Amino acid sequence: MASSDGVAAQLPPYLNIDRENNPAVVAGRRSREAVAARDKDAWLANFAADGIVEDPVGPSMFDEAGVGHRGAQALSEFWDKTIGTTEKIDFVFDKEIICGDEVAYIGKIVTHIAGHITEAEGVFTYKADADGNLAALRAFWEVQKTMESLRPA
Repeated sequence: MASSDGVAAQLPPYLNIDRENNPAVVAGRRSREAVAARDKDAWLANFAADGIVEDPVGPSMFDEAGVGHRGAQALSEFWDKTIGTTEKIDFVFDKEIICGDEVAYIGKIVTHIAGHITEAEGVFTYKADADGNLAALRAFWEVQKTMESLRPA
């Protein structure tokens, strides 16, 4: 989008998105890399002090009240009962939509657990705070459809 007359440099950020360095994209990438590396400490360190995970959004077997997991202790417990019980998690995102300090991905998360695989199709969002930390991770996927996808690996 750059031109010899410098027009691109004058465009507002919403018309000239830095897709690699957007704070939400970076925070989301760090989150997924920590999951892939099975690095709970790095995953937790990526969050803002009052960061929240809603995965999935609403009531589920991970969050009966549907209020999410907020703060270091709750996030640590979330890791232990979800990510920590898996063998591997693959993030397969088909579309990326960046809006300000948030990014939404459309695609699926493939979870490998106890010799089986599930696929959660949905929308997965990451929001960064002013310091580039992960303020919110929200995952919109249907528990029933995901459970119906269960199959041997």
